[in-house]
Amino acid sequence: MSEKNHTFCVIMAGGVGSRFWPMSRQQKPKQFLDILGTGKTLLQQTVERFERILPLENVFIVTHKSYLETVLSQIQGINPQNVLLEPFRRNTAPCVAYAIAKIEKVDKEANIIVAPSDHLILKEDIFIERINEGIKFISLNKALLTLGIKPSRPDTGYGYIQYNHESGQPEYNPVKKVKTFTEKPNIELAKSFVSSGEFLWNSGIFMASIPTLNQAYSTYLPEMKQVFDEGKNEYYTDTEKGFIEMAYGRCTNISIDYGIMEKAQNVYVIPSEFGWSDLGTWGSLYENSKKDDIGNVVVGKHVFKYNTSNCIINVPKNKLVVVQGLDDFIVAESDGILLICKKQDEQEIRQMVNDVKVKMGEEYV
Repeated sequence: MSEKNHTFCVIMAGGVGSRFWPMSRQQKPKQFLDILGTGKTLLQQTVERFERILPLENVFIVTHKSYLETVLSQIQGINPQNVLLEPFRRNTAPCVAYAIAKIEKVDKEANIIVAPSDHLILKEDIFIERINEGIKFISLNKALLTLGIKPSRPDTGYGYIQYNHESGQPEYNPVKKVKTFTEKPNIELAKSFVSSGEFLWNSGIFMASIPTLNQAYSTYLPEMKQVFDEGKNEYYTDTEKGFIEMAYGRCTNISIDYGIMEKAQNVYVIPSEFGWSDLGTWGSLYENSKKDDIGNVVVGKHVFKYNTSNCIINVPKNKLVVVQGLDDFIVAESDGILLICKKQDEQEIRQMVNDVKVKMGEEYV
C-alpha cells in the first residue's frame, strides 16, 4: 500500500463560528456557508482540496450530531460511517481521539492529517506540496508535524509557534523543530514575536501517524485515550452512537494544542506561505475580499453608500440598505438580526453574542 493510500484526513467541522455572527449561527455555522461567494461552502472547498491528495473514502468529517444531514447534503458520495457525530462540543482533543480510534480499525499504521473545515487557502498547489512533504516526513519519523504560517502582522487572534531555523532533519530541509507554542498573546507580545522572525502562526493543520498519535495521547491525555480504547468493539456497529454519548461525557474539554502539542517534545513544523486565513472574523473576510475604490467590501444587491469607506457590508440580496458616514465598520444582517460594529472591536462580538443569548434566547444565536 502506498503512502497516499495509508493517508487519511480528519476535517473538524463542529464549531459555531460565533465571531461571524449574525451570519454564522448555531443552526448553520460558517463552515456550511458560501461566505466567499464562490458557489461552494467552506466545507466543500476543504474536502475538494484534500481529494487532490487522497480518495474521498479516506476523508473523515467530525461534526456535531445536529449537522449530519447538512454534511451529507453538501459532500456528495461520502460514506455516512465517515461522518463522526459528537453528542456535544468538547474541543479538539476528544474529536481527534475519536477519529484516531475509528480510523485505526481500518488501518493501524495510517498517517492522519487533521484540518479545520473553514479556512481559506488561496495557493492550493503550494498547500498540496507542503502536505505531501509532511506525509513523507511523518511516515519515516515518530513526529507530530504542523504547518506554520509566516505572519504578516502582529495578530492577537492566532496561536504562535517558535521554531529553530536550522532544519530538524537534514534530509528534509523544509521541516523545522518546534521550540514553543503560545496561544493568542497580547499585542505587545505579538509584536515582539513577529519582529523576532522566530515565530509562525499556528494554522491548526497538523499530521502524524496513528502509532505516534497513540503514544502522545497515552503520555499526555491517558484517561482520554482509555475512554476511546474501550469502544474498540463498538466502532462501525449499531452501538457506536450510544458509546460515544457516554465517552464524551467522560472527556475533559481541552484542545489538542493545550493537551498535547504544547507539551510534546517531538513536534516539528513546516514554515509555509500558501495564502492562508482562518476566516475567523469579519476582519479576515474583509482582508480577503475584493474592495471598491474607497475600501468597501459589499455583499448585497441593493446597498447605497454615502461618505462611507473601509467598511464590510454583508446583507441579503433582497435587502435595501442605506449607509451614510461610516468608516471602518462592520454592517451585517442575517435573518432579521443586524450588527453594526467597529472593525477594530470585532473581538468583542463573542461577548455580544453571549449577552444576546442570555437576554433573548438561543434562537438568536
